[in-house]
Amino acid sequence: MKEKCSLDKLPLGVTGIVYRVNCNENIKNRIFDFGIMENSPVIPLFTSPFGDPSAYLVKNAVVALRNNDCKDIIVTPE
Repeated sequence: MKEKCSLDKLPLGVTGIVYRVNCNENIKNRIFDFGIMENSPVIPLFTSPFGDPSAYLVKNAVVALRNNDCKDIIVTPE
């Protein structure tokens, strides 16, 4: 079994399967609205020039998330 990591540590282009979202309820609801929930695949595409936010492919849509929010999303790399 591969070792879990936070979404902000997942290398670009590597698919991660969401294991758990550990945010407060307001942030968790916003993240769920993006389609990021347990067992969903997420692929980091690129980071902004200053490193924050980063773009992720989620259910055929590109979403931008702050690194601070990504630290609370635990994924398993594939």
